Amino acid sequence: MQEIVSWDARELWRAVADRRVSCVEVMEAYLEHIGRIGPHVNAVVGLQAPETSLRLARERDEQLRRGEPPGPLHGFPHAVKDLTEAEGLPWTEGSPLYRDRVGKQDALLVKRVKAAGAVVIGKTNTPEFGLGSQTYNEVWGAAGNAYDPSRTAGGSSGGAAAALALRMLPVADGSDYMGSLRNPAAFNNVFGMRPSWGLVPSPGFTAQLGTAGPMARTTADLARLLSVMAGPDGSAPLAAGQAQGERFAESLERPEGAFRGTRIAWTGDWDGYLATEPGVLEVCRSSFAAFEALGCEVTDARPDFAPEEIWRTFLTWRWWANLERHELYADPATRARMKPEAVWEIECGLPLGALDIAEAAVARDRWYEALRGFLDDYDYVLAPAAQVFPFDRETHWPERVGGREMDTYHRWMETVVPWTLAGVPAIGMPAGFGPEGLPMGVQLIGRHGADLELLRLAHAYERETGWVRRVRPALLERS
Repeated sequence: MQEIVSWDARELWRAVADRRVSCVEVMEAYLEHIGRIGPHVNAVVGLQAPETSLRLARERDEQLRRGEPPGPLHGFPHAVKDLTEAEGLPWTEGSPLYRDRVGKQDALLVKRVKAAGAVVIGKTNTPEFGLGSQTYNEVWGAAGNAYDPSRTAGGSSGGAAAALALRMLPVADGSDYMGSLRNPAAFNNVFGMRPSWGLVPSPGFTAQLGTAGPMARTTADLARLLSVMAGPDGSAPLAAGQAQGERFAESLERPEGAFRGTRIAWTGDWDGYLATEPGVLEVCRSSFAAFEALGCEVTDARPDFAPEEIWRTFLTWRWWANLERHELYADPATRARMKPEAVWEIECGLPLGALDIAEAAVARDRWYEALRGFLDDYDYVLAPAAQVFPFDRETHWPERVGGREMDTYHRWMETVVPWTLAGVPAIGMPAGFGPEGLPMGVQLIGRHGADLELLRLAHAYERETGWVRRVRPALLERS
């Protein structure tokens, strides 16, 4: 059983497809592992009855016996982030207001995961409404870090990241508005990818800033799950217009020397603009050696655009987005049960007028054009994936970073904001460990639409560093 859960997704798929292990054996191994490891970190929540998961696994085995070709996730136990509706499973969004809500239907992402052969067994923990890069809520409690359960797993895809690092899931889905795929990846020594905006479809006619994306322990597995998630759908009129999912099933391997001369801009703390905890930048800079070994040139450089304007523009978009919960806020009874940060977001959004939104849209366009020009001079951008190391699990958010007061509950994650606002692809990748043995990561950022090229460089970096393979959580060794 320990061997089964230690396999990456590619190894697991091959073992299932070759009938070396059955889907039932895979399910039994994962459920047993979750039962032992899960209570330490509270990452996988809302599990359905084991007999249901095993029955569905038997159905996957029967498909193979009938000679049906296995999908890319065939027989994989999968837990969906608890912001996403899945039929028959809790759908709380981490809010006490939805404590007893159960999904009535599958969201598009869940449909695609199931169609790829996965068995959805439960949910992964997330902060209330996905707000904040710290996974805690009144429904499920706080998610602990894979490398030190007394510390935070990050967020908002914190449960997904900790579950991956501790081998409780082969791959995991997440979503990212303000680093929610990148920050937990950094905090748990795994990979999290925010795809180009529109690659993974979202419903509606407004190009808001959030997107779903994959998390995994390897870049090949990241691409495998992205191949399932990506591609247009009739429910998402603004999604990328051509079928692209199958592209990510291609090999990520490149010939030796393929990246020689690749230009990478390191933004760091934007010339001191971003507050950072001592040691963070040093760990991130240590990643340069791997890129340089591949033949890349890493240069300290930043786009010619005021970071203060990026932040102001981002806040307007985010306040506007959070007005979707205005009905909860308007009722004093439900407002009193919402986390203070959710109330703050809505109260900042209520005074916005049409001119504020129009100005934020124009500023977003100007920033995108500035970054596009910058990426004519550089092939990729490298930035810290967080500004602090994983902090105490009981702390809601850091109020001081590097001696500076944080003026909002999420200011300590500003490093992810420029790339979110531009809608470009970004992969959170392990960069190493700080003095206390806590993980830290970097973001590798590419041009819009160049997701496959970004994955290929990330894959080469992974081969050069091997952080996930080299440093396993101590909890795995003790259990």
